[in-house]
Amino acid sequence: MKRIILASNSPRRRQLLSGLDYEFTIDTDIDFEELALPGTPAAEVPMQMSLGKSHGFHRPLEDDEVLLTADTVVILDGRAIGKPHSPREAFDMLRSLSGRTHEVITAVTLRDSAHEESFADSTLVTFGKMTDADIHYYIEHYKPFDKAGAYGAQDWIGYGFITRIEGSYFNVMGLPVHRVREALERFLQH
Repeated sequence: MKRIILASNSPRRRQLLSGLDYEFTIDTDIDFEELALPGTPAAEVPMQMSLGKSHGFHRPLEDDEVLLTADTVVILDGRAIGKPHSPREAFDMLRSLSGRTHEVITAVTLRDSAHEESFADSTLVTFGKMTDADIHYYIEHYKPFDKAGAYGAQDWIGYGFITRIEGSYFNVMGLPVHRVREALERFLQH
């Protein structure tokens, strides 16, 4: 059996991968700066980041290891929205998402010493209208600074304001687990 390494600091990715009942370790020692190349279309940013994280892993992989990297981006009006760096930036992001539909794309790269596979999954998310007070409350109580688009579908804002999801809910959380399971099964059989 190959050993799975999750190269992610995201507690949500850890939770989702755990939900598939695979044993894995976490190693986030990656030498890669998460900046998209100029002119990269927004929909291609997560794939570029996932591949960069995979190839930036700090050491060669052993024959019995599989490395999993991922990146999630929220896209609104053709523009990638990353993680907010301040309460003001989080407020502006959430205000722009209020009452609208946006796309969430998560790209995943699996790699062992001889094979590599990458894929992306897309989900459409519709938010109901949020007041400024709703947004301030969320930022103050949930501190969404480690989340693409400044929100977590699995917490308060998701309960109260996501009115529609077209596609995988888990993809919005940060890992399209149905696709990950299929791909991991192929890797574990090599």
